[in-house]
Amino acid sequence: MRVKKGDTVMVITGKDRGKTGKIIEARPSESRVIVDGLNIAKKHEKPRGRKPGGIMEVPQPIHVSNVMLVSPRTNRPVKVRVRREPDPEGVKKSKRIRFYWENGQRVDIDEA
Repeated sequence: MRVKKGDTVMVITGKDRGKTGKIIEARPSESRVIVDGLNIAKKHEKPRGRKPGGIMEVPQPIHVSNVMLVSPRTNRPVKVRVRREPDPEGVKKSKRIRFYWENGQRVDIDEA
């Protein structure tokens, strides 16, 4: 996946189109992410033990094809590509590194 937990993304399709939020959970096996405050569904909870129950608002997963990474410099959605480069520590053969499609700068360096 080209996005990960902690990234700021913009939803590009669906009911929350144009809204931005931070990824709070990534599910690579399902190709889905949960974005804080977006794609909210109401869940009816039954009272159990100390939980009072009621109607809860729960964020639902969004498919990764429906979100784009937001550049911290321009605050606009940008395309991201992934390249494999030799691992500088030498622990693994190669390491996945994310780059901006437009200018080729590393995403992870830009966030720091």
